[in-house]
Amino acid sequence: MDQLKIWDFGIIDFIDVFLVAILLYYVYKLVKGTVAINIFIGIIIIYFIWKLTIFLKMGLLSSIFSGFMDVGIIALIVVFQPEIRKFLLMVGSTNFGNKRRFLRHLIFLKTEGQIQTDVDVIISACQKMASTKTGALIVLERNNNLDFLTSSGDAMNIAVTQPIIESIFFKNSPLHDGAIVIADNIVKATRVILPVSSDRNIPQRFGLRHRAAVGITEKTDALAIAVSEETGQISYIKNGEFVMFKDNAELIAMIKKDLT
Repeated sequence: MDQLKIWDFGIIDFIDVFLVAILLYYVYKLVKGTVAINIFIGIIIIYFIWKLTIFLKMGLLSSIFSGFMDVGIIALIVVFQPEIRKFLLMVGSTNFGNKRRFLRHLIFLKTEGQIQTDVDVIISACQKMASTKTGALIVLERNNNLDFLTSSGDAMNIAVTQPIIESIFFKNSPLHDGAIVIADNIVKATRVILPVSSDRNIPQRFGLRHRAAVGITEKTDALAIAVSEETGQISYIKNGEFVMFKDNAELIAMIKKDLT
């Protein structure tokens, strides 16, 4: 009779497994592409080894792994502090107040009909601005809703086009200061004030614009593209770090991959 209990799988058990799967999926999404992904995979492996030692009644090994799991919670909070902050931001995001955004959080794969940000147009505009050394800061929204930032700037609701982006950052334009936030190929806001990173490892040649790009990608899962006003160099920032690329084609491919 005890063996039959294994198959006694009710609706509550299904919901339990489903919620755990969603939790693990979003944890993976937060650490994907970062150094933390290796730590995350290592923790999963250790957890299953721990459960295996308990199942096989290996007392000594199971007690060692059990002690590691108990004490390791504090270490995990320290190691994953940026990812935990991003996760809590996503949970408390105002995205859940919007039905379409809410459904987007619940599905594992984006629907084919969902509007995709035109990365080619954005990079083409950045290349044009780089040639004239026009400073620019573009933030691409992903899972974390950035409405808490857009309220600091001027609300917009206009489709992304190359002339629009270039006109916003034109030196004599009243909108060129600050950053623009783009989501689903729509410019949500201009003149947005971003949090500035205090990381001392950022090279001194990078100014406030690049520090702001690092700051927003440290605190959220957003992507940032900065065009230097001094050198005309285009920089791509993700997870608080500068991402190197060979040419615009590689940059476009990386951004498209990161937005999926």
